[in-house]
Amino acid sequence: MKLALGCIADDYTGASDLANTLTRAGLRTVQTIGVPADGLDLPDVDAVVVSLKSRSIEARLAVSRSRAADKWLRGRGADHVLFKICSTFDSTDAGNIGPVMDALRADSGDAIVLVTPAFPETGRTVYQGNLFVGSVPLNESPLKDHPLNPMHDSNLVRVLARQSQTEVGLVGLATVVRGPEAVRARLTDLSDKGVGAAIIDAVFDRDLETIGDVALDQRLSVGASGIGLGLARALVAAGKAKAGISGAVSEAAIGGPAACLAGSCSQATLQQIANAESEMAVLHLDPQQIVAGNGEVRRALAWAAQRITEGPILIASSSTPEEVVALQSRHGRDAAGHAIEQAMADIAEGLVQSGVRRLVIAGGETSGAVVDRLGIPGFLVGAEIAAGVPVLRAVGAKEGEMILALKSGNFGGPDFFSDALDLMR
Repeated sequence: MKLALGCIADDYTGASDLANTLTRAGLRTVQTIGVPADGLDLPDVDAVVVSLKSRSIEARLAVSRSRAADKWLRGRGADHVLFKICSTFDSTDAGNIGPVMDALRADSGDAIVLVTPAFPETGRTVYQGNLFVGSVPLNESPLKDHPLNPMHDSNLVRVLARQSQTEVGLVGLATVVRGPEAVRARLTDLSDKGVGAAIIDAVFDRDLETIGDVALDQRLSVGASGIGLGLARALVAAGKAKAGISGAVSEAAIGGPAACLAGSCSQATLQQIANAESEMAVLHLDPQQIVAGNGEVRRALAWAAQRITEGPILIASSSTPEEVVALQSRHGRDAAGHAIEQAMADIAEGLVQSGVRRLVIAGGETSGAVVDRLGIPGFLVGAEIAAGVPVLRAVGAKEGEMILALKSGNFGGPDFFSDALDLMR
């Protein structure tokens, strides 16, 4: 297996988003959970997305795990590796994007690296180095209140410079619209001045195609699924991958009970949970009782056991931003987050042991905790539920055949949970 593209994602839902984007662009793609074991049987594919749970861990560990993934991908022939980050540049000043980028850039030998979280299809654009969520700057969007990684600065040149050891420059939209050669000339100029990373603007899909073309000149790029789209189209145009060849994901139905778990506190997920109330039984957990260890997992599993044979269920630990802040002030951000993640993983494990083989998970940290607990080593990418969210068929799962959907908090339409279950037969 010689890969056309290697990818390292800093969380599981972001990895699914990228795998979905690459598949839609024509690349046969597999998503793995962590660096694959030597014995894992992977099909012949164009791209592998190695999923790490490294966005919010200690920077030293994030660097070590990312370098191990990079080494594995390079060993499978990947000439270019994309370090996939969140489309909202979901990282505080003490975050891991800069340190991981610096380490991977040193390993690649690149003089300069292109960086953009832009993905116009999902409303993420970059102009003059500033990230917009829809029509508002990042620091005016709901991401300013993210419980783990609040974003208070929309200027990515400044944000990345505070994390990275290298000087950060800008390739503005006026240069991008002039095409690949203009971008290459700008990168040469920046590199000659000692700049090691460049935020690049993108407002339209055609900007991503320009970026993908130029990014393949280097061995490393950094960004969200939008740059993955640009890279995939550039690889197809260069004849290094053949568009339209399916990953041959089995569409065989699995059946049996289905469950949804929601840990995200995003406004989108809170609305999706509210809408699901009319479609399925919904249990709202008490985060305070979870952290206190007062039997919320047992209560949830007992509640599920009484209803799971009657139709899909949804169990949610999601809270409003105000409730999250209050919980964190009592118990500490890390302790509260870890307790809730592990409780959701406990519930998922109990549901699977009771026969559930179709799971919809909302929230990046929740998805990571659940997939780790279930020990699923990888996924084949299936039908798209919503932009950035595919149906995933487990590869090598110890429980046998399973299908999952892993949703980033802000993704999906108002009826996401019922839409997902409609496709997960």
